[in-house]
Amino acid sequence: MTAPDSALPAPAEARPHVPSLTRPERLRPGARVAVVAPAGPVPEERLRAGLDILRGWDLDPVVAPHVLDTHPTLDHLAGADRDRARDLTEAWCDPTVSAVLCARGGFGAQRMVDLVDWRAIREAGPKAFVGYSDITALHEAFAVRAGCATLHGPMVAAGTFLSDPRTQESLRATLFEPESVRTLGLAGARTLAPGRARGVTLGGCVSLLAADLATPHARPSARGGLLLLEDVGEEPYRLDRILTQLVRSGWLDGVAGIALGSWAECGPYEEIRAVLMDRLGDLGVPVVEELGFGHSETALTMPLGVSAVLDTEENTLTLDVPALR
Repeated sequence: MTAPDSALPAPAEARPHVPSLTRPERLRPGARVAVVAPAGPVPEERLRAGLDILRGWDLDPVVAPHVLDTHPTLDHLAGADRDRARDLTEAWCDPTVSAVLCARGGFGAQRMVDLVDWRAIREAGPKAFVGYSDITALHEAFAVRAGCATLHGPMVAAGTFLSDPRTQESLRATLFEPESVRTLGLAGARTLAPGRARGVTLGGCVSLLAADLATPHARPSARGGLLLLEDVGEEPYRLDRILTQLVRSGWLDGVAGIALGSWAECGPYEEIRAVLMDRLGDLGVPVVEELGFGHSETALTMPLGVSAVLDTEENTLTLDVPALR
């Protein structure tokens, strides 16, 4: 039986381009920032170390009530879904809070994303929001449901943030001096497919982007955007399946360019690279690999929702405007 037309994906030409989003204000010394745990449980000792780094930046971090919770039966979750959603909503809507930082990724953001009060979030206006990995589900939600630009960046209790000075400085500069980090990329970045393209940045953890397809309020496509992709723990055959799903769904139709980050614990890189080339190399758009974001030893902070240029001659991503106002 043939599915009705309404059940089929919209034609690519009918899908809107990825829009620029409202940028939040930069932070000032003494700013109050909230730390939330929308996903996995947070090791207390790592949290304390991360809070010390934030205090060293002259920030005033406050920890949401349920950050150190664990779910009563599912130990991969940082407490109950409603509690994690309430923490995020209340932190965002607190007028004394200038930014909301995630403590860690892991699993579970998709379970709580629909429980967040997105009307209240929109009414409160944009704030800097930082996280990556499982937090990709929330980056997409902030883009689609609130129209807010966000930051794909290190989390307060994550090992990379605690141990790598360049990761720390990338986030600090983005939050306080965003005009100083307009050109992004590490020296090891390479061209996977040549070209130059302009678009609005989006993306994150590719398995989360694929899991978001066909869910309520999901972004219809990456058309016209500069797509950032990375992941962790996905073997080559699983990465092949994830990328194939994005291709078959039409979600990649019309994408302007693709920047690739890290593929930690995904297998030998030559095997990962073969999959990336096979699935993305024929899209006819520029692709830069190993740009320096994601689950890597150095994780640069990458703005999402901001117009930028991807250039394979320099193997860089250059923002048209600073990430924060």
